[in-house]
Amino acid sequence: MKYIITLFFGMILLISCAEKVVEEPDNLIPKEKMTKILHDLAILNASKSLTGNKFKDSGIEIMEFLYEKYDIDSTQFAQSDLYYASIPLEYQSIYEHLERRIQVQKDTMEAIGKRRNDSIREANKIRSDSLKAIKEAKENESTPSP
Repeated sequence: MKYIITLFFGMILLISCAEKVVEEPDNLIPKEKMTKILHDLAILNASKSLTGNKFKDSGIEIMEFLYEKYDIDSTQFAQSDLYYASIPLEYQSIYEHLERRIQVQKDTMEAIGKRRNDSIREANKIRSDSLKAIKEAKENESTPSP
């Protein structure tokens, strides 16, 4: 009897988990496009937090900019976001892809910064060596020869 009750509740649990919480909207934003939108949103929000009121001063509204760039509207974005959020594995997949993409960009920027710093260090060393050579040449010129 316990087996039948456990089986019954297990079947109910499986059926309820398979039931869609939110119906797919007619104008669903494709997963790849949604990932791009969320990527741009993350980058723009990070930029906004670093630059203070620059976006506001220049009249740029982040969401309006994204709606225009991706040819969507706020309702379509909200419905698509809600739909993907109602499918946890799908939403997780989107955010994992987004995280990998941002990490690649971060690594690239760090590599560029390191190369730039190395170039500056090398240029400063060459400059320093050149100045030493000029100073030594002047000292040799001003010292009388025997």
